[in-house]
Amino acid sequence: MKLDSIDRAIIAELSANARISNLALADKVRLTPGPCLRRVQRLEAEGIILGYSADIHPAVMNRGFEVTVDVTLSNFDRSTVDNFESSVAQHDEVLELHRLFGSPDYFVRIGVADLEAYEQFLSNHIQTVPGIAKISSRFAMKVVKPARPQV
Repeated sequence: MKLDSIDRAIIAELSANARISNLALADKVRLTPGPCLRRVQRLEAEGIILGYSADIHPAVMNRGFEVTVDVTLSNFDRSTVDNFESSVAQHDEVLELHRLFGSPDYFVRIGVADLEAYEQFLSNHIQTVPGIAKISSRFAMKVVKPARPQV
């Protein structure tokens, strides 16, 4: 779908504040409420707007310690790949799991309470998955620029 400047303005406003009222949104994008609501509904129906969510402080959910893990598999056959992906993706601590081109084979973002919880999670749930050749973990010293929605 081709987006015009008003669609982009609506998306930018909703990305900044998904709880904005339709009346306030319409005012910000210089539409009347009816056409604004119809545009939002169209963006939702066409799959441009995928949903709305609340950003929860990770520490409240015992996810304040985030670790980036690179995983290289020893074998990249279908059964090893499927087993690794299903075994790792099932855990709530796994915030993201990406299969990559090149090396490493996977990027995993894990959120746990602290370093001890990470060591336990790694030992009990990642290192036990068959077919892993190498695991490399890193964690941030400081968040310089947090992730933001792409607008």
